Amino acid sequence: MLNTTDILETIRMIREENLDIRTVTMGISLFDCISDDPERLCARVYDKITRSAGRLVQVCEQLEATYGIPIVNKRISVTPISLVGSGLDEGGFVRLARELDRAAKALGVNFIGGFSALVQKGFTKGADALIRSIPEALSVTERVCSSVNVASTKAGINMDAVRIMGEVVKESAYLTRDRDSIGCAKLVVFANIPEDNPFMAGAMHGIGEPDTVINVGVSGPGVVAAAIREAGQCDFSTLAETIKKIAFKITRVGQLIASEAAKRLGVPYGIVDLSLAPTPAAGDSVAEILENMGLEVCGTHGTTAALALLNDAVKKGGVMASGHVGGLSGAFIPVSEDRGMIAAAESGVLTLEKLEAMTAVCSVGLDMIAVPGDTSAETISAIIADEISIGVVNTKTTAVRIIPVYGKGVGESVEFGGLLGHAPIMPTHRESSFDFIHRGGRIPAPIHSLKN
Repeated sequence: MLNTTDILETIRMIREENLDIRTVTMGISLFDCISDDPERLCARVYDKITRSAGRLVQVCEQLEATYGIPIVNKRISVTPISLVGSGLDEGGFVRLARELDRAAKALGVNFIGGFSALVQKGFTKGADALIRSIPEALSVTERVCSSVNVASTKAGINMDAVRIMGEVVKESAYLTRDRDSIGCAKLVVFANIPEDNPFMAGAMHGIGEPDTVINVGVSGPGVVAAAIREAGQCDFSTLAETIKKIAFKITRVGQLIASEAAKRLGVPYGIVDLSLAPTPAAGDSVAEILENMGLEVCGTHGTTAALALLNDAVKKGGVMASGHVGGLSGAFIPVSEDRGMIAAAESGVLTLEKLEAMTAVCSVGLDMIAVPGDTSAETISAIIADEISIGVVNTKTTAVRIIPVYGKGVGESVEFGGLLGHAPIMPTHRESSFDFIHRGGRIPAPIHSLKN
């Protein structure tokens, strides 16, 4: 039964506290498109995507009108393309990326994810060719997003892949240098990549997923920040309960949209991702949540503890609201997409090292970090290795989305626009990691991987 008080509170959260559905993402399997003829493969992929998601944007707009809940992004994720196009060379993968982009534009979706490879234990020929094609693919498309899983708790860390990804990031930055190296904003390096993540740039449609599925990512940092303000100077137990209750309500909204979208599209409802996804808009910041807990500036001492409390409480409240929770689920800390994070980084309080510490207790990792354009590929690889090791050892998903902005250095900033926001160029250590990265091979899986 609908509760009038809950309805009114939801309306208030939408109007005053930036509550929204951050994304409705349709996952689409492309395994039935596989062909040894590249032309036929591209045609099948385009047809399958446009046929499956033909009504996605329309249905989302109908739901917005019916419930008054903004749905910010409509997106698609597909089977990792390295598996679908396993016989292609680099040029073939670039051509397939163009077809993905053409399909996304025809459907009117914001992004399409899944230009991906899984190489945590080694490379297939297809995975190697796809990875080598990423810089060009991202430079000639607008809506294609790419991800590479280089590690898992079970397999350890493929350091050859980590080294190559540093080079791929640098080349992606160079090929889009006329656009502030924005190609790197569409590229994520993962450990323990989830198969049902609705958020970009890391979304892909896992091999254990159904033919098509609807996954929803909720948001609501502003709602949580407001609830903490209203709770006042309470103790931590009360603070955690406050966050749990509001996370429950946010997740209910997400579950409603997910189930209704799935019903109207005639596809299964997959998961709700509980992640608190910030935007550059005022009042929509994860950093503000942490500062409302009593920190003067996000990044000062105590920030990691505050983020740990937030992440845990959001998950506890969310799982009470929905039996189908997945994706990443927690609190995102993308620097360029969070007004409070931007301010903290500009002031020098929030550093790369502090962000790395925070990722040990949050959902994702080093996200939307802008660094000097002359940062070496080996330094980027070393940053990736540090972050990925946190995920492997702690049996959690971690990721890196780092942007070496060509022609810019520390003290400058970069403007990406829209939800990607803007970011200060953050300093990296100048001391070399070259010899470490060029050792190659695999860092073995931690002993607690043997849980069978």
